[in-house]
Amino acid sequence: MGIETENEPIRRVFDRNSGKWHFSIVDVVGITAETTKPSNYWKVFKNRLKKAQNQLVTECNQLKMLATDGKFYLTDTAKEEKILEIIKIISPQYTSAFKD
Repeated sequence: MGIETENEPIRRVFDRNSGKWHFSIVDVVGITAETTKPSNYWKVFKNRLKKAQNQLVTECNQLKMLATDGKFYLTDTAKEEKILEIIKIISPQYTSAFKD
């Protein structure tokens, strides 16, 4: 299950308990950072946030999501509000596109 931004899919999972969507951070990073290695970019970025004691990383969760190989893997996810914060830090021009 996913949405598309600029023809690139963003995986997401709906949490019925909270009524909120959880989006794959790596998918969002791949689009906003315009990188061919979004998982590496996120790994480095996440470590920098941790070192800066930014609470953004602690508010991310790992959920199983379907990968391109057809298997489910634990994936770093965040709710819409946190995804928007990540986008604002990486590449603010994508904020309004993601909101839509």
